[in-house]
Amino acid sequence: MALSRLYLDHAATTPLLPEARVAIAAALGRWANPSSPHAEGRAARAELEDARARIGAALGFSGTIIFTSGASEAIEIALRRAKAGRRLISAVEHDAVRRAARDADPLAVDRDGIVDLEALGDKPLVAVQMVNNETGLIQPFERIAALVREAGGLWLADCAQSAGKLPLPDADFLAVSAHKLGGPPGVGALLVRDLALLEATGGQEQGYRGGTENLPAILGFAAALDAGRDWLDAAATLRGRLDALIAEAGGEPVGAAERRIATIASYRMPGVDATTQLIRFDMAGIAVSAGSACSSGSLRPSHVLTSMGWSADAAREVVRVSFGRDTREEDVDRFADAWRSIARPVRAGVA
Repeated sequence: MALSRLYLDHAATTPLLPEARVAIAAALGRWANPSSPHAEGRAARAELEDARARIGAALGFSGTIIFTSGASEAIEIALRRAKAGRRLISAVEHDAVRRAARDADPLAVDRDGIVDLEALGDKPLVAVQMVNNETGLIQPFERIAALVREAGGLWLADCAQSAGKLPLPDADFLAVSAHKLGGPPGVGALLVRDLALLEATGGQEQGYRGGTENLPAILGFAAALDAGRDWLDAAATLRGRLDALIAEAGGEPVGAAERRIATIASYRMPGVDATTQLIRFDMAGIAVSAGSACSSGSLRPSHVLTSMGWSADAAREVVRVSFGRDTREEDVDRFADAWRSIARPVRAGVA
């Protein structure tokens, strides 16, 4: 009997939670424009504000939440409209940050992917993600907050991979995405500590983002966060098990285990290109990725890994494995078995 498909690409997107599905379906049955003054519109507005409060409570955030189409739009709003000086972005940021700030000055990282913030200048906007989307490496967020404040600057933290999994950092702007945590695609938020630090443009969301709010998706977003995160301890155990199995098989985990989030890991298979690996894993019924889903069609080596000092050839041999709330020990073992099967000919010198 054929094995069922095994999905280990939750950092790209994770399945919609049943709670979110129910909330969306209910909202689609009674939806009205939250900006309309009639009774139906006022009811929709009440639901929208309730969802905003629930999301803030679930994330432990007391500032302003501006709903967007996702983390990419949230990032663009902050980078283009924050009241700050020059823009600085870490060398390992997501492509959404790099696209929105093409003229920004880069901030180097060390071999562990940790950003260097020793020369920030005066009152910059600094974009440093909390968790890297390719490696799972966690930035030292308390130190970042202190150094940015010392420079009189503002910090934009891409929290797409960490929101709902780790406490939020003390950043001025935080970008979050619903589909990374069990909500629907097409909705996210920009969390703002102080609205006075952001230029308004008019329209909805207190004048900071135009367009009718996607109320069904927002209610699904809130429901996904309400579902909690009690599965993360198990994910850490599974990631540790996989690290050990891959190392035993001759693979190379990217980054120290203690510096990575429980849900993301990247591994190098020496001598086997990532594209070949992805095809072989897919043929074995296993879905993984090579770096960010947003740039997976590129033939270039990962800018994240090359910025960390990896050679282009080594960077092309890395795949990303990411866990969800339903990942089990047998899934990890199945992936490790497939890894050994793919790597074995290379290690035997017959590839």
